[in-house]
Amino acid sequence: MNETIDYYEKNANDFVSSTQRIDFHEIQDYFLSFIPKDGHILDFGCGAGRDTKYFLDRGFSVEAIDGSEEMCKVASAYAGIKVRHMMFEDLDEKGRYDGIWACASILHVPSLQLPGIIVKMAAALKPDGVMYISFKYGSFEGERNGRFFTDQTEESLKSIFDLVNSKLKSYRLDAKKVWITEDVRKDRDERWLNVILWNFLTHAS
Repeated sequence: MNETIDYYEKNANDFVSSTQRIDFHEIQDYFLSFIPKDGHILDFGCGAGRDTKYFLDRGFSVEAIDGSEEMCKVASAYAGIKVRHMMFEDLDEKGRYDGIWACASILHVPSLQLPGIIVKMAAALKPDGVMYISFKYGSFEGERNGRFFTDQTEESLKSIFDLVNSKLKSYRLDAKKVWITEDVRKDRDERWLNVILWNFLTHAS
């Protein structure tokens, strides 16, 4: 994980130029369709701040975090809010957010650590809150071009969700939609696994 953060520290400008201005509105709007108009969103690993700004511009309350200090500076300047420097494992909120947006972010977490991170995300959601997560599609796990990636398929991600739900007490994550998309960047020949998850109360806590 340290190598991945170092990558973003050293390559912030290149990452901004390849991601900050791309049109991602179809998935952004689909996610927002589940969020109340005055909803509170956490951009969990916000990168260059593209999605944070999109959500803010549409009237939502947004908090944003990233593990790279350089990306926090870039995203803060672009989105116009203070982006917190924070690691995924340090999330410790309870029932705070209507939605958590983790677009191409927790894909940097090793597979053995992913269930624990997603449990923290579920705990941070309000009842009936939703989260969006995305991964490169496939079965690869390891270093790729200076960053660590954990790719996922429908089957591998289902196994992770089953483990997550076995650890949750009062809540359960249910996949509202799982779908595959092509990379929106024209120079990339990659597929992405996208998931919308609903956090629902199974019994009184």
